[in-house]
Amino acid sequence: MEIKTYIRYTFFALIAGCLMMASACKKNSSDTDAVNKPVVEAYLVAGQPLSVKVYQQKDLTDTATYGSAITGLTINVSNGTQTVKLTEGTNGTYTYADASFITAGKTYSMQFTYNNMAVSASTVMPGKPVGFKLTDSVFHEPNTLDQAYNDKVRATITWTNPDSLQHMLLFKNTDSNPFEIIAVRNNRNPSFEINTERASTYSITQTTFKYYGAYKVILLRVNDEYINILTS
Repeated sequence: MEIKTYIRYTFFALIAGCLMMASACKKNSSDTDAVNKPVVEAYLVAGQPLSVKVYQQKDLTDTATYGSAITGLTINVSNGTQTVKLTEGTNGTYTYADASFITAGKTYSMQFTYNNMAVSASTVMPGKPVGFKLTDSVFHEPNTLDQAYNDKVRATITWTNPDSLQHMLLFKNTDSNPFEIIAVRNNRNPSFEINTERASTYSITQTTFKYYGAYKVILLRVNDEYINILTS
């Protein structure tokens, strides 16, 4: 019996300039029962169409991913100089198709009325990340587990962040059928995101990835609301 060690490659394509933030819903009435309160889910990306999902708060014993969709709302969103009305789609999703409406640096506010309760939220679109660099785009990943090798830096990602702003790194696996590096590492999906915790550098090590293949590496500047969602 012949045993061979197969080495595959992890390849990175670098993407700069993507922006993301989450908008949280602020309810200014506490008289409505919890299960009747609306939950608003929206991720705003500069240069992308706006989409807002609204559904009912779930009961604590409800195991569904979302509560019931809330339809029939009139949702307005303003960027300070222009106010637009969102178009209702399916499953409680409301959209605005003009991608130029979401731009960096502007403050966006949303408002609607549900069960005679005024619901509003506001957030600021972060600016564009700058100085995004990767020291190496290809490296070999061994398919043996060597604890002494785990912390060795294989590549470094850097960007400019003098004000210690919030950033996320998204590693998006683009393979149609990703191949696991080592079976015991299968506690992470092929694609994943990392909170950089206000840093301006991230070191890639042997344990960063759980799958071989090609990846798009995307740097996102985000606001505190998005980080709070990840950590709450």
